[in-house]
Parts: sequence; structure tokens; C-alpha cells
Amino acid sequence: VLLAAAVCTKAGKAIVSRQFVEMTRTRIEGLLAAFPKLMNTGKQHTFVETESVRYVYQPMEKLYMVLITTKNSNILEDLETLRLFSRVIPEYCRALEENEISEHCFDLIFAFDEIVALGYRENVNLAQIRTFTEMESHEEKVFRAVRETQEREAKAEMRRKAKELQQARRDAERQGKKAPGFGGFGISAASGGVTAAMITETIIETEKPKVAPAPARPSGPSKALKLCAKGKEVDNFVDKLKSEGENIVTSVGKRSVEAAKVLASPVSMESVHMKIEEKISLTCGRDGGLQNMELHGMIMLHISDEKFARIRLHVENEDKRGVQLQTHPNVDKKLFTAESQIGLKNPEKSFPINSDVGVLKWRLQTTEESLIPLTINCWPSESGNSCDVNIEYELQEETLELNDVIITIPLPSGVGAPVIGEIDGEYRHDSRRNLLEWCLPVIDAKNKSGSLEFSIAGQPNDFFPVHVSFISRKNYCNIQVTKVTQVDGNSPVRFSTETTFLVDKYEIL
Repeated sequence: VLLAAAVCTKAGKAIVSRQFVEMTRTRIEGLLAAFPKLMNTGKQHTFVETESVRYVYQPMEKLYMVLITTKNSNILEDLETLRLFSRVIPEYCRALEENEISEHCFDLIFAFDEIVALGYRENVNLAQIRTFTEMESHEEKVFRAVRETQEREAKAEMRRKAKELQQARRDAERQGKKAPGFGGFGISAASGGVTAAMITETIIETEKPKVAPAPARPSGPSKALKLCAKGKEVDNFVDKLKSEGENIVTSVGKRSVEAAKVLASPVSMESVHMKIEEKISLTCGRDGGLQNMELHGMIMLHISDEKFARIRLHVENEDKRGVQLQTHPNVDKKLFTAESQIGLKNPEKSFPINSDVGVLKWRLQTTEESLIPLTINCWPSESGNSCDVNIEYELQEETLELNDVIITIPLPSGVGAPVIGEIDGEYRHDSRRNLLEWCLPVIDAKNKSGSLEFSIAGQPNDFFPVHVSFISRKNYCNIQVTKVTQVDGNSPVRFSTETTFLVDKYEIL
């Protein structure tokens, strides 16, 4: 049994100590104070024993990483656990110094608890510890969504007030009267006018569409410790905001959002414009097998001209994968089922003007491996003191064209840069976050497979989970709007379409 794990000075002063069994503070301080006196400085030791306990330790510059165990504990397992403890500390501390350890003591304690539970070693590696300690809170997501909505409303109100003040100033100038001042500060007409213009310009310049915050590490939106079930409330809340005209970007990986900006070619928007957006969430095992794949899609309708408000959308659905379709409650479901047309239940009513309205959404959930759009095969193999890693991709859905593909592979910390062998595409090594990013500008039917080989010191478990991000201008499910007609007379209406296929989560565990 592992009694305690501690980082102490060479004099035996405890900086951080985590006890895994019931122990008093006096006892642990006494054990650590006795530890330096038991060491024989003339020899190289990795452990030392007393009548009751065994110390297994590793020097770290001016400090010691010490595990205190019972004497009948398996020393080989203890040494392996000690190595993992020693690798965890540089993850959270930039320098192996007393003040740096003290500053990050709680981060270290949380990580220690992931390694050992009730005195026994957990079967985890460094990448899993990092994932487990980065919790994701459903309540926090809802709070942030509400707060961002309130901020947008406040900015819109500020802009409206600024325009009113500017208009009042212009009216006063035309009538030759003194322009109204601001508040109770008695600002003159001229300065009031300048201030109003400045406020208006500042608000208009600084108001930019917000993107949901991305995780601190670009290793993908790994689902760590969940505080509740999957966020249906968040999805409903965001759908409600969309129906009210708010443009919400949900928690997509940072890379996908940036790629969307880069690839967003100027779309010639007609009076009737549709956004077709799909997001995929996929989890695969490293030895093959699809654990879960879930895809959500939606058609958003935007009408900017009132004379085209009473229309019907003709939808063509050639999907054969078993997609579940769902229309908006105000859409005539019988008309859609019989003729694949989207129109309002009351034909006399009009669609909302100048707002994005979700009219059709679909969902696909499967564990069928043949439906994976892009397969990733990561094969690490130990070779002496290093590990040779071969990773390859293959596009299974050849109708897709994936742009700005980034495959992110975690690396062991403190072992330097990887030695790249063969590579299709380019790579980036992020030494600060211990990541290797394999970058491929395009994957399509002409470039459907590729591979990367590199070597680095480590163990096979260090290179998982692998995360993938991409963006595509072709949707996965073959659902398209082929024609738009007016309710009266069935005359065709010109329309434009914008299609996006994004990654919500794509990981190989």
C-alpha cells in the first residue's frame, strides 16, 4: 500500500504531501524529517527502509520526490509509480523550485489523486491525467451562453442610444438650437456631438461576433469529468437563441472555427439564403472499433425581402444511412412527409424577416465503422529507449473534401523534439504543450490517404488520445435544398446556399 507521496527539500521539509491513508500531520512530518538522516550519501540509492516503512525516492535538482510505502509493497510497481509522479510535476511547474511547487500545490494534489486512489495505483498515463484534471462543467457553459447574450443585448442597446443622441444633435443643428448635453455633466453642444459620434463608432468597431471559448490546450475538446448528462438544455437554449435571430457558435474546436474564418469565401447572398451546417462528434478506439459517432445537422433560413416571406423549400434527401429528420413545430409535417417540401402550417403566414430560422434538423448516431468519414490509425512501437510511431489517415467518404485538417498527437514531456521520418503534408511541434500537429491542407478523393513516421523517447500510451479537426464545404448527409417556390403561383425564387461541415469532437482514445 502507498501511504503518502511528497515533494520535500533535502533537509526533509515537506513542500507538498498527499496522504492516501489516514495519517496525522505530526506523523507524516516526522517520517519526512527522518528521511534525509537515513540516506547514505556515499552510495546511489533509490529506496531506504526502516522497521515500519519504506521510502522510494528520486532526486529532482534541490528537491526529492518521495513515496512512503509499507514494507510488503511491490517495489517494482512503486518505482514505476514514482516515475509517473516525477513526470507529472514538470507538467504544472516551470521550475523545480520550492516556491514554484508551493504555488501549484493544489494542481499537483489533484494530479496525485488521479495516480493513486486509497493507497493503490490507478492504471493511468500522463495524457489521461491531463485530461481528467481539465474538468468541463455543463452549468458553466449555460452561464457563459446567458452572459454572452446579455452582453450582446447591452451593446445593441448602447448602439441604439448612441444613434438617438447623434440624431438629436443633428436635429438640433438643423433647427439652430443648442444640442442636448450628456447626463448631468453639462457637456457643450460641440463636444456632445463629437462624443456621440465617437461612442457610435467605437461600439460599431468593437462589436465583433464572439466565438465560444476554446479549451486551453489545443488537443481537442476532450470530454473529461462530466458533472451531469449531455447538455440537452444548452442545445435547446442555443436553438432558442437562433430562432430569435442570434448567431450562436457552439463549442467547436478552436482550429475548426479559425478554419471557418479562413475558408469563408464571400457568399453572394440572395434575398432567400440558407445555411446548412453539420457537426460531428466521434470517438474511436486505438485498436479499431467505433465507440460512438453522432452527427447533428440543421438548415437555417434567412429571408431579407418581405415579398419572398411566403415560400416553400423543396428538399432532396438521398441519405441511406438512417438519418432521423425533424421539422420545426410551425412547419407543415404532412407536407414534408408527402412531398419533401418545407412550408408553414398556415400558408397565409410568412416566415420571419431578417433573422435566421431553423426549419429542419437531422441526427445520425451509429457505431458502424464503415460510416467513419476519416479513419486514423496510430501505431506506436517501442524500440530500445525510444518509441517509433507510425500514423496514417484514410478518407472513407470519398464525396467529401476536408480542408485545413489538423491531426494532434500528444508527446511525452521533457524528452525533446520528435525525429520526423517520412511525412505527407507538414507538421508543427508545440514544445510548450508537448504536442505534434500534423497539418494537411486538403484531403479528398485524389488525396485520400497519407502517413507520418516519427521517433521519440516514450511509451505507447503517451501518444493518445489523438484529436482531429477539419472543415468541409460539403455536408456528410446528402440533404440539400434543390428549389424554392412561392406559395402563390409556385413561381421559382432565386436563393443562395452556404454549407459547412465542422468537428465538435473527433478523438482516438
